[in-house]
Amino acid sequence: MGGIILFDGVCNFCNSSVQFILKRDPKGYFKFASLQSETGKSLIKKYEINEDINSLVLIEEDTYFLKSNAVLRICIHLRGLWGIFSIFRFIPTPVRNSLYTIVAKNRYTWFGKRETCRIPSIEERQRFLD
Repeated sequence: MGGIILFDGVCNFCNSSVQFILKRDPKGYFKFASLQSETGKSLIKKYEINEDINSLVLIEEDTYFLKSNAVLRICIHLRGLWGIFSIFRFIPTPVRNSLYTIVAKNRYTWFGKRETCRIPSIEERQRFLD
């Protein structure tokens, strides 16, 4: 089994990140669901994650990861040299997460917001959970 990535479906930066991951995950390790979807809401409830989550969420092996921990774990599975970013796991989590939080708080201002969640292409649909 692979991982499930929960993302903010109306955030342009988050949607671009999903596209980035899709292009570098040809084996289909990751599945995706927006935080706003029924699946996203259900998984947030199941894992008892704060409903006001302001982070990408990675669910792997019945455990969830947030913020920089989620990003670093995602990088390990991507094609190319992205796994090298796992070296940053040696930086204390509060330091990594402070940078993540700055981006998360400003993502709508810096990258914009959509009125609706992105609709995956026909080829991508099998990778998205309803």
